[in-house]
Amino acid sequence: MKPRVIAMGALAFAIAQCLSGLAAAETPATPGETSSERNELPKVEVRERRSDDTRPKLQHIMKEVDGPLITVTKKTSITKLDSVPTVVDNNLRALFAQTPGLFVSEQQSPGQANLSYRGIGNPQESEFVTVMLDGIPLMSDWIGYPTIYTLPLPQQISEVQLIRGGSSLLYGPEPPPVVNMISRKPVADRALAGYTEAVVGSNGLFGSFNQLSGTSGSWDYLADAHYRTSDGERDNGDSTLRGADLHIGYTSEDNAHTFLDLRISQLETGDPGKLSYPQFLADEEQSPTPYNKLWTDRYVLSLTDERYFSEDTELVTKLWGGYQDNASRSQDRGAAPTTATLQDDQFRFYGLDARMLHRWGRGNALTVGTTVYHSDAPFRQFTTDGLKPDRYDRYGVPCASPAAKNCARLRQDRSTDYAAVYAENVFRFAGGWHFVPSVRIEREEVDINESIKPPNLSRGLVDRKVSHTVPLFGLGFGNDFGRGNETYFNVSQGWRPVRYFDIGSPFGNTSPDPINDPDPTHVLSWEAGVHGTPADGLFYDVSLFRIDVKDRIESQQIPNAPPGNTINVNTGDTRHRGFEGQVDYDFLAAADPKTNRHLSVFASLSLLDSDFTSSNRGFVGNTPAFSPSHLARIGMAYREDKKFKFALSVVSVASQYWQDSNLDNATPEASNYIPAKVPSYTVADLSADWWVAPQIRLLGGVSNIADKKYYARVFGGGLEPAIGRTAYIGASWEF
Repeated sequence: MKPRVIAMGALAFAIAQCLSGLAAAETPATPGETSSERNELPKVEVRERRSDDTRPKLQHIMKEVDGPLITVTKKTSITKLDSVPTVVDNNLRALFAQTPGLFVSEQQSPGQANLSYRGIGNPQESEFVTVMLDGIPLMSDWIGYPTIYTLPLPQQISEVQLIRGGSSLLYGPEPPPVVNMISRKPVADRALAGYTEAVVGSNGLFGSFNQLSGTSGSWDYLADAHYRTSDGERDNGDSTLRGADLHIGYTSEDNAHTFLDLRISQLETGDPGKLSYPQFLADEEQSPTPYNKLWTDRYVLSLTDERYFSEDTELVTKLWGGYQDNASRSQDRGAAPTTATLQDDQFRFYGLDARMLHRWGRGNALTVGTTVYHSDAPFRQFTTDGLKPDRYDRYGVPCASPAAKNCARLRQDRSTDYAAVYAENVFRFAGGWHFVPSVRIEREEVDINESIKPPNLSRGLVDRKVSHTVPLFGLGFGNDFGRGNETYFNVSQGWRPVRYFDIGSPFGNTSPDPINDPDPTHVLSWEAGVHGTPADGLFYDVSLFRIDVKDRIESQQIPNAPPGNTINVNTGDTRHRGFEGQVDYDFLAAADPKTNRHLSVFASLSLLDSDFTSSNRGFVGNTPAFSPSHLARIGMAYREDKKFKFALSVVSVASQYWQDSNLDNATPEASNYIPAKVPSYTVADLSADWWVAPQIRLLGGVSNIADKKYYARVFGGGLEPAIGRTAYIGASWEF
C-alpha cells in the first residue's frame, strides 16, 4: 500500500485515538491521587447501543445520530423488513417498494443489481450508487470496478437505508446516494432460536433458508445456510444460488462488543442475451445466446469492534478482507458462432474503517475517522474452440491473431489504493436549531499493467498509473418545530473516482499520442425539505433538490484517427433538479398509537428535470439517459404482530431515453432497431404472510399481477425483457 495512503489513514486513526484518550481522562487528578487511581475508569451504563427508540418517525428515517453516523440535515429513508411480508427470490422491486426515488433497471437473471438515482449515470450494475452491507462495500472493487453482482438475501436483512446528499461525506465514493443494508442480529433473549423457510414458485423456483441464533452470557452467534434455484422464464435463464453466513460476538464487562462475520455466496446463472425491439415484439422469451454463463463467487470476512469509553464516547472499528470472482462465458459474435470467450475478473480486497463519536455539551456530537482500502484485480480473457468450454479452462500462450483459438486474449494486472480522513459535528442551539459542518479528504491511486492485449488492436500494452487527492465539504442546518416536524437543508460535494476502464480500457485501440487521463467526475448536491410526524399515524417527507454533475467520463472516437481508436475523456456536465415526496398514513395507529395492528397507505413521488448544460458531443439541452421525469410508488399494507402481513404495491415509471444522444440506434426497419425511449410502464405486486400457528406461517405472493410486457433495461445495444407474472407459495417455522 502506498506511503501517502498509509499516512492519511494513520493520521485520522491517531486523531481518533487521541480523542479516546481525552475521553478516558474525563476526570482531572486531585492532590494525592495515584496514577493507578487516575487511570481507572468508572463503570458506566451505556444506554445508546441497545436502546429501543420508539419515536414514530424512526419507522421511516434514520436516527439523527445513528451510532458514529451523523444523519441530521441529510435526507434519509428506511424500510424495516419485519414490517413487510417476506420478500422472495430476485424481487428488488418488492425490496425497494417503500424506498422513494430509487430506480431499479430490471433484469430476469439474479446475477446483477442495476440501480440508479435521480438520473445520475447508467444503472448498469449500480456503478453510480454506493451499495453496502453494515457499512462495508458490496461492490466488486469499491474504487476501480464498482459493480454489484451479488446482494444479501432479504431474509438476512433487518433494514434498508437510503442516504441522499451528504452520503459521500459519510461513506465516500460513489456519488450520492448510499444504499446501506443492515444485517439481522442474533436473538438476544435466549440461547437458541431458529428459523427455516421453503418456497416454490413459477419457472421452477425453489428456495430454502435456514438460520440458528442466540445469546448466552457474553457470547452471541448466528449461522444461516441458503439455497435457491430457478429455471428462469427464458431458455438459458436458469440460476442457482448457494450461500452461508456465520456471526460470532462477544460483549466484555466494559460494554465493548466485538464480533466476527463470515459471508459466503456462490451464484451460477445463464445469460439468455439481449434483444432488439423487433425481437422483443415477436417473442420476448427467445434466447439469442443459449450458451452464455455467469459465475460469481464472493467470500468476505470482517471483524467489528464497538467500544464505549463512556456514556458519551464510542469508537467503532471495522476490518475486512475478501475475494470475489466474476467469471463469464460468452459465445463470439456472428451468424453461426463456433468459438467462445472466457472472462475472469478477480478481486482481492482489504479495508479498515474507524469512526469515533463524542457527544458533548447539550446535544452536540462530533465524529472523526478514517477509511483505508486496497484491492488487487487481475483481468483475463481466453478464446476457446467450441461454445461450451468449462469455466476453468485456461491457456497461457497469447493469441497470435484474431482468428486464433485456445489461447490467452487479454491479461491485465490492476490495483487500487484509497484512503480518507473526515470530521463532522452537529451543533445544537436554542429554539430547535442545529448546524452540521463536514469535511472529508480522499485520495485514490489506480494502477494498470497489461501483459497481453487483444490481437485485433494495434496499440501498445497499457501501463498506466494515476492518482487524485480530493477535498470534500458539506454544510447542513435545520430546525425542529411544532409536533415532530423538522426542516432540513444540506449542500455537499461528492465525486466518482476514475475506474480501471477510464484510464486503461483493454478494448479501445488508443493511439500512442493521446492517453486516457480524465479528471474524476465531481458532484455538488443541494437538498431542502421538511419531514415529520405531526399527527398520530402520519409521516411525511417532501424536498426539493438540485445536483450538478461536472466532468462526466465517456469513451470517444479520437479525431482524425481510424475507426475504433477511442479515448476516455471528460465530455460534459449535467444538471438534475426536482421534487421528491413521501407520505405514510396508518389508520389504526391514528386511532390508537399503541396498537399492534397497522393498516397504512404509503406513496412516494419523484419528479425529475435533467439536462446537459455543456457537452463536447453536441448534447447541450438533451436529457441524460435513464432520467425518467417521474417515478411513483403507491401501496397499501396491513400487519398484525404474529398474525398476518399483507402488502400491495404499484410502481409507475415514465418513459426515458436510454442513450444521451436521445436518438434511436437505427432505423425502424433495421433488425437491431431500438427506439430512443424506453416506454413507460406500471407494475403491481402482491404478497402476504399468514400465521396459522404461533410458530408457523404460510407465505405467498404474485409479482407483475397484470402480466405486463415491458422492459426497463437497455445496455450494449440490446434490451432486457422484464419478467412476466410469477407466483410463489411457501411456509416457515420459527422457534
